[in-house]
Amino acid sequence: MTDIADTIQEPLEGAGKSRINSRVALFVAITATFMALCNVKDGNIVQSMSQAQAHSIDAWSYFQAKSTKQAIAENSIELLKLQNLPGSDAVIKKYETEIARYEKEKTEIKSQAEGFQKEYDDINLFDDQFDMTEALLTISIAMFGITSLTQKKWLLYFSACVSLLGIIFGLTAFLNISLHSDFVSKILG
Repeated sequence: MTDIADTIQEPLEGAGKSRINSRVALFVAITATFMALCNVKDGNIVQSMSQAQAHSIDAWSYFQAKSTKQAIAENSIELLKLQNLPGSDAVIKKYETEIARYEKEKTEIKSQAEGFQKEYDDINLFDDQFDMTEALLTISIAMFGITSLTQKKWLLYFSACVSLLGIIFGLTAFLNISLHSDFVSKILG
């Protein structure tokens, strides 16, 4: 009688493992595919961040150049006033006009530089979400592997929940919906 029980029990155990392994395979395929799509989008976001940062640095460098020119003009006025040479009033007026122009240009450049910095910060928010997505999906894939080895149903469900959470973070990032955790970013950043 034990031979018959063993013969029946073995395929039944295999069927249970096969069902869990089939689900694990399905969840891993979905998770890995979504993670690949998120990595492509995140790569594009990182490129946009680099471009915004480069524009910001360029704008601040241009701002600094204008500040230097303004300082030279201001010093030139001081020197001309100290020398008190005839005809220096026209040159002083020319420098005062340049100083006013530099001040106006600096205001515009500063506004541009701050705009590029804001663009960088806005993009970075979604980069963080994609990073969180990648972390959660990677963890879930590892947990799916452990599920396949242990054949624990509760671990399958827990792994699926972690994967779902990662997919939610990824979808919100794709849709430009801020689902950002400053707490988690501070820990990981």
